[in-house]
Amino acid sequence: MLKSAKINRNVVQVLKSYLRVLKLSKKPSREEFLMIAKVAGAGILVIGLVGFLIYVLLTVVPQWV
Repeated sequence: MLKSAKINRNVVQVLKSYLRVLKLSKKPSREEFLMIAKVAGAGILVIGLVGFLIYVLLTVVPQWV
C-alpha cells in the first residue's frame, strides 16, 4: 500500500504542475499565431529541403562517379 500511495502523490504533484502551467498560459493573439505558423512552416520547409538534398547526394550523385 505504501508504494501505491507514493505513486498517487506523484501523480497529484504532476497534475498540479500541469494545472499551474495552464493557468499561466494565455491564448495567443491572431498576429502571434500567424507569426508562429510562418516560422514553423519555414522550419519544416528548410528541414525538408535539407533531407531532399541529402537524398539526392546519396542516390543520384554516386551514379555520375
